[in-house]
Amino acid sequence: MTGEPLLVLCALGPEAWALRGGDWAGAIGGSPVLVRTGIGRGRAGQVARTLLSTGDYGALVVAGFGASVAPGTAPGEVIVADAVRDSEGGRFALDSAPTLAKALQACGLTTHTGLHHTADHVVRGSQRRALHARGALAVDMEAAAVLAARAEIRPELPAAVLRVVVDTPERELIRPGTLPAGVRAWRALRAAVPALTEWHRLVATAAPRPPQPSTLPQEAS
Repeated sequence: MTGEPLLVLCALGPEAWALRGGDWAGAIGGSPVLVRTGIGRGRAGQVARTLLSTGDYGALVVAGFGASVAPGTAPGEVIVADAVRDSEGGRFALDSAPTLAKALQACGLTTHTGLHHTADHVVRGSQRRALHARGALAVDMEAAAVLAARAEIRPELPAAVLRVVVDTPERELIRPGTLPAGVRAWRALRAAVPALTEWHRLVATAAPRPPQPSTLPQEAS
């Protein structure tokens, strides 16, 4: 099992506040490395590249608030990405999504698993319906850039993406942080922290170990 810490990236100050105050007891490698990237693919990608190039981490999580594009979801529910797609058609698979979803459900959080779409702008109205028609459940503005940096620098690093729903197709919000839906999402994100530590433990246990040098005598040539 790796002793390297979990790297957690989020875009916004309220997200960092919620995550920092969660229960990280028992986290592998001690407290996570929690970094706020700022909003947008450019900033998130640049921060991720710097961190992944200069630090050692046991796993990577992109976590925060997001918009649901799926009718019937509610603020405070969690959408875990089994893949993230960008606006250019790039796609990043996340094989351990079921493991994280199960851990979140064990924390009492209503959880959905599916495709996330990373956009370059705030998506509303008909654009959300179009994304859902193409298979997406949630939309954000950072995750694909982070996963692109991972694919370039640390492709073997276990990774996960989750978004706590703030607004939905039925009720789009202009300033979610000032409304009850924002409070529910903030509480859910903080409550998700033990699931992140459990996911990290499980993927670290399952990660393949580097090959060890043989102790057998070598045959003479």
